[in-house]
Amino acid sequence: MQQPIISISGLSKTYDSGFSALKTVDLDIQRGEILALLGPNGAGKTTLISIICGIVNPTEGTVKVGGHDIVHDYRAARSLIGLVPQELTTDAFETVWATVTHSRGLFGKKPDPAYIEKVLKDLTLWDKKDSKIIQLSGGMKRRVLIAKALSHEPEVLFLDEPTAGVDVELRKEMWEMVRQLRQAGTTIILTTHYIAEAEEMADRIGVIQKGELILVEEKHELMRKLGSKQLTLALQEKLDAVPDGFNGSKLELSEDGTVLTYTYDSNKERAGISDLLSELSNRGIRFKDLQTRESSLEDIFVSLVGDGK
Repeated sequence: MQQPIISISGLSKTYDSGFSALKTVDLDIQRGEILALLGPNGAGKTTLISIICGIVNPTEGTVKVGGHDIVHDYRAARSLIGLVPQELTTDAFETVWATVTHSRGLFGKKPDPAYIEKVLKDLTLWDKKDSKIIQLSGGMKRRVLIAKALSHEPEVLFLDEPTAGVDVELRKEMWEMVRQLRQAGTTIILTTHYIAEAEEMADRIGVIQKGELILVEEKHELMRKLGSKQLTLALQEKLDAVPDGFNGSKLELSEDGTVLTYTYDSNKERAGISDLLSELSNRGIRFKDLQTRESSLEDIFVSLVGDGK
């Protein structure tokens, strides 16, 4: 197996106040994958990104990017990384072209107008190249941040809450752009509040809670292992209680007595449904409608970290 593009070992961060933002994080990120980091506010997602990008120093542990230690070989490591921060921080009175070109120069890259043109065209910014940043909408400013992050042709792109406060249309466009970058070989790590975004985009999901990486798993495997299905039966006649013999099973009755819900593990308990339906039928319990739904990544996330209450 090839070397991971990012290798994180025993990474911890404790601030002077005593607050422990990260606790012994170990993580390898493979070339060309999209990894989504999920977690509640304050879980440590931004701290982790900030350490990898050399903005915050770790208390313990090591990070290597492309084999370069982020502390001892900072310039080489950082030159492989593009970072799109949460905050819209750009020089308001510069033009789009000047801002993106300047970013490339900061990394010691020779000017390459053709490459900058391609980046701006890919991000539908080309017709705004001579506009000042201050004249742009929020969505366009965010695209400029991505263009700046890509200006020096990084191998790894960090997107910290890339679509926070962005309308649905722009969000879908950005998802498409991320896919194209990945096809071109860029490794992408995104933090997001939008679990649908992780479900849509990611190859792997990492869940951070209270500074700990509590789980890293292939998305499909995670949904297979932790997913459940629900069978909902709309009853022809009201019931007062879950039928005798079903207490303690995964059968629940709605408050109004008109709907029975059966929750089951789709991998293990498929056979249980036909048994359940025939048993209900034997007892004279008829239903007029039946529906199934699979748990989403959001359901799984809530079951892992709670709903933040």
